[in-house]
Amino acid sequence: MKQQQTYRIIPVIATIAIQLCLGTAYIWSIFQEGIAKSLFSGNNANAALAFSILLAVLSVGSTIGGKIQDKIGPRLTVIIGGLILALGFFWASFTTPSAPWLLWVTYGVLGGLGMGFIYTTTIACAQKWYPDKRGLISGVIVSALGFGGVVFTPVVESIIKTFGHGIVGQGELISFKILSLIFLIVCVVGGLFIKNPPSDFKPAGWTSNGAYSGASTLNMMPSQALKTPQLYLLTFSLMLACMSGLMMIAFAKPIALARDLAETATVGVFAITLSNSFGRLFWGVVSDKLGRKKTIILLLCLTAVLSLCVNIATGYMIFVLIACIGFAYGGFLSVFPAFTSDLFGAKYTATNYGIVLIGFGIGAIASSYIAGYYKNVAATDINLMFPAFVIASVAAIIAILLTIMIKPVSIENQKPLGDMDERRLRIEA
Repeated sequence: MKQQQTYRIIPVIATIAIQLCLGTAYIWSIFQEGIAKSLFSGNNANAALAFSILLAVLSVGSTIGGKIQDKIGPRLTVIIGGLILALGFFWASFTTPSAPWLLWVTYGVLGGLGMGFIYTTTIACAQKWYPDKRGLISGVIVSALGFGGVVFTPVVESIIKTFGHGIVGQGELISFKILSLIFLIVCVVGGLFIKNPPSDFKPAGWTSNGAYSGASTLNMMPSQALKTPQLYLLTFSLMLACMSGLMMIAFAKPIALARDLAETATVGVFAITLSNSFGRLFWGVVSDKLGRKKTIILLLCLTAVLSLCVNIATGYMIFVLIACIGFAYGGFLSVFPAFTSDLFGAKYTATNYGIVLIGFGIGAIASSYIAGYYKNVAATDINLMFPAFVIASVAAIIAILLTIMIKPVSIENQKPLGDMDERRLRIEA
């Protein structure tokens, strides 16, 4: 048991390394201008569709990956996900103006599927090793994903400048190829260290009712969770909560460029990726103390207000606003997985949270399309993008109402399903 207590940090370290790679999803705005001009004839909405497809498929891939890891374990699931991710980015580098749809299939579908296999699988595995610190460990892991954007931003910028040779879009495509090699090495090697704890594992001195007063003592299978209103409220709340942050992730650099901040436009990408990372860690810790529901409502209030400030931020204040929106957005992706575990138990978190992430995927498509549409309308007058963020603010307000409606899952009326070992609702040790 003492050896297990010591070992539990190893899967977390491996997960952090892998999640850094997944953070490349949050540097899309670096690619946006070059990809739009070189492959999509300047159509911002069609270019951003690759980003939104990746996030949408990531959510579906999380559900599929969760089911697969229930059968073959997290190690093989992560390695398979890494191979798919690397293959998707490698093929994306061969996209041409005559077949721009290839980017949607490779970067979007394959990249998203690979990330999905990895994302919730690693989070769920780490939560099983740290049931006493679910909010903290979720925050650490998903903040690594956010910090990955900070790590890879200068790397990708350097690749684009070095290999682009002044040709619009060329450096972006070459960067996909180099990133694919990095993903292959990190995900396969790191995946070897990802495994679940023994079924009877629990931290020394920890009891299941001490970590968080709102936590469920049930381990609900997805088929059971799908019969509760809580799962749908959680899914729709996440869908609406993330819209403002997703808009900024896709268009932080173009917004800065349109504000005559060309020399420092990349600061916008740094601002949202760094604040996104810190937000994930900070709000995960806060939710362990304040509670998941109260934390989410607080974040939604901040998002609703901040989204309405996009039009009035001038000069370098836009970077402060971008950072604040990213800080709140990061909190959602830290607290929602912990909230899912609290409501339905930790055992099936990979699949249950994968279902919740479908809402995130739908929100990604909607927000990227809305922001892309208004960016096309705005052209150089970025103030014309303001309606997109008004929509995001209204979405956050609706999400507040949905979150208020979420109550702890009742043990009563939960009918067991399936095999005797799997069909009864299990009480955590």
